[in-house]
Amino acid sequence: MEKMIFVETGVGIDTHGQDVTKAAVRAVVNAIHYNSMPGIKDFLPEQSLHNMKVNVVLGVPTDTSEVDIDKIKAEIPYGTVTVDVVPGGLQTTSGIYLEEQQDKNDLMYIVNAAVQVGY
Repeated sequence: MEKMIFVETGVGIDTHGQDVTKAAVRAVVNAIHYNSMPGIKDFLPEQSLHNMKVNVVLGVPTDTSEVDIDKIKAEIPYGTVTVDVVPGGLQTTSGIYLEEQQDKNDLMYIVNAAVQVGY
């Protein structure tokens, strides 16, 4: 990315099921869901959303290789998307093990996201 214009941050949690992708998708949605960038085209080359670059950085507490990158990219509606998964986030007890929720244990996974927008 030559020029970063905007950074959005978010947090996603999978309370049951220990699915890092689910938590990561929620973090990305949390980052972008409450934002609007009505003037973004003015900053992009040729004023085109096709020239926008989006880099998603995910802080994932465990199983970083299990994050489904395609599901993350699918949450970003415009631009060329890259995804970096780094160690981070948090895993902590949810306080309860629920077999009917596909729990493998009593842990919840918390993922942090930074969505960097530019060109």
